Amino acid sequence: MTALVLVRHNAHQVDVDGRAMLLHVPTTSLFEMDEISQSVLDLFRRSGAVDPATMRHSFAGRYAPQALADCVQSFLSLDILRDADLPQIPREIVKVEEIPLSTIVLNVNTGCNLACTYCYKEDLTTPSKGEKMQFATAKASFELLLKQAVSRDRVNVVFFGGEPLSNMPLIRAVVEYAVPRAAELGKVVDFSLTTNATLLTEEMVDWFDAHRFALTVSMDGPKALHDVNRLTVGGRGTYDVVASKVRMLLARYRARPVGVRVTLTRGVTDVIGIHDHLKNDLGFAEVGFGPATSGPVSVFNLDEAGLKQVFEDMKTLGRRYTEAAMRGENIGFSNMHQLLTDIAQGTKKAVPCGAGLGMLAVDKSGDLHLCHRFVGSNQPTYGNVETGIDVPRLASFIETAQDRSAFGCKTCRIRSICAGGCYHESYARQGDPFAPVYHYCDLMRDWVDFGIEAYTRIMQANPSFFRSHLEPRRAMQ
Repeated sequence: MTALVLVRHNAHQVDVDGRAMLLHVPTTSLFEMDEISQSVLDLFRRSGAVDPATMRHSFAGRYAPQALADCVQSFLSLDILRDADLPQIPREIVKVEEIPLSTIVLNVNTGCNLACTYCYKEDLTTPSKGEKMQFATAKASFELLLKQAVSRDRVNVVFFGGEPLSNMPLIRAVVEYAVPRAAELGKVVDFSLTTNATLLTEEMVDWFDAHRFALTVSMDGPKALHDVNRLTVGGRGTYDVVASKVRMLLARYRARPVGVRVTLTRGVTDVIGIHDHLKNDLGFAEVGFGPATSGPVSVFNLDEAGLKQVFEDMKTLGRRYTEAAMRGENIGFSNMHQLLTDIAQGTKKAVPCGAGLGMLAVDKSGDLHLCHRFVGSNQPTYGNVETGIDVPRLASFIETAQDRSAFGCKTCRIRSICAGGCYHESYARQGDPFAPVYHYCDLMRDWVDFGIEAYTRIMQANPSFFRSHLEPRRAMQ
């Protein structure tokens, strides 16, 4: 054995209640280290390059030679230790030759009956000026999805806006067409919709229930907080009508759990109070939080101190989640669900999300966008539902996105979970979809460490929680 060196950016240790947990960064795999593993890792942290003589001297009489050799070999196989003479391994860029879609997002109307102060949609307008997608465009979108999803058993159609319920005739027509059309090809089609809930009727809810829609409501908490930003076009608060519609929805809807998505802005950051109201008072199955840091009106964006406090409050709620999970209970905190899923599954991302690969969004004219957030922006489009996907252009984007080395991502310990962060967040804040979301970096690293602690404690106290609560949730997504 020649001298070996520690590949520091491939290993990250988190100590949890006396257990030394090792995160293998490239694969987000988590291991509990024994005494030998900790000792070897500590030696390499202190010493830089270590040769066989140094190792024998350091551990003389403490460990059996074979046990020591097995430990070193394990670290070598994980590329945590590496021959000192070997060059750095360049990041492998996976060539994109096809776009295997599973999801198409239909932006069914640019019009919305609300005027939320933090809305990122660049094509948003009032209901009277809203431009609705026509059925021919939606049909062509679905046919494109089927063509690109030839090897998939299930496909997903997402209805988005504006407010999608303002174009219910199109939504009904798409469902009526898509279900039998998918069945012809031996596929199942799922439907998803995000709504502000103001236009919901009992008849709509029953129809959604019959077609097993995955429904998400946008709502920002109790009246005093919700009405800060979620206003009508005329400037009135919407809590009373939304809460009334939500109670009706949750009383009637049985097909799937209904979640709520909260946007945290300056002055609307009471994570605990918002969660408790939406989960316990109104009865949503899950509550998920998204901090606003790059909206078009900067006064509503969280500043550095506000964002830090939000993450601290999310950790407070996360501790409550962990304690409940250890008892076998689920308090419905979506951000923790996702974090623990990433750790449990060993998420290994080359790019931040499925935008441009598993998912594309369609605007009213049939042009294809990376995701729904880019619809209406000045960013490039990637073909049209009539002419097909511009594969070379889209492939170039995805291949470029895989290598964030110029931005420091290459050695980040959460690179396999984050992969640089949301394209749109980067575009909106920095004008470049490839620039990492630096304002999140330290907070996200801390958040992942928190998740490792939570995962370890839950696994020790109640490992069945993951089978009972996370696996069924993934199956429904």
